[in-house]
Amino acid sequence: MNNIPQSKHYNLTHYQQRYNWDCGVSCILMILSTAQRKQFLNNFETICKEEGFGVSTWTIDLCYLLQRYNVRHEYFTQTLGIDPSYKKHMYYTRIIDKDERRVLRRFKEAKVRGLSVEQRTVDMPVIVSHLARHGPIILLTNASLLVCEICRKTIRERFGCFHLFCYFRNSKLPTDENKRYAGHYVVLCGYDITTRKLFYHNPEVRDGHVCRCFSGAMDTARIAFGTDQDIIFIYEKTNRKK
Repeated sequence: MNNIPQSKHYNLTHYQQRYNWDCGVSCILMILSTAQRKQFLNNFETICKEEGFGVSTWTIDLCYLLQRYNVRHEYFTQTLGIDPSYKKHMYYTRIIDKDERRVLRRFKEAKVRGLSVEQRTVDMPVIVSHLARHGPIILLTNASLLVCEICRKTIRERFGCFHLFCYFRNSKLPTDENKRYAGHYVVLCGYDITTRKLFYHNPEVRDGHVCRCFSGAMDTARIAFGTDQDIIFIYEKTNRKK
């Protein structure tokens, strides 16, 4: 990671999710300009209906939303479509039948529609390099494995950063029967190489503070089973906030 600043931070407008399913959409709202955010919120139900996802979003749905607002991005994932093994787990058995046709169609049509979708995983140096040079990042994580240092200290009596899980199930993970999967989108907005910390916006947080954790802890949460290592690189425009 040579020739990049020791630290970097993007000043995003925090947006708290309103429901137990819209963390991904809330991350999109943090990426959009003020005018775009206002337009989206004023037409929220209509847009969700037009996009076809209702109250169940997959990462490919977020990419179509970004394209809708002309936000340049790249989507990398371990699985182009839906991992067949997810059908064995309680949460996904409830949503795959409803979402499968839409999700597979959107993956199939992505290239024709001009979306950049690639079956590829990325490592932490690539993530930090993108933050340094291009813009913020939307990540799918297992929130059960991600603990914010600030939230743990300031709201110890609550549930840490996450008390509403966008995807929650009590199914058993292959690697550890006692771990829960809680799929949750966050927005990476900065890093500090000296302290090995990453900074991120968690849409569940009420007061809008920027969360932080060690890069290794974020890596564990983002590559966990169930996430497909989904990651969206955002390419920031200099006038995005205007």
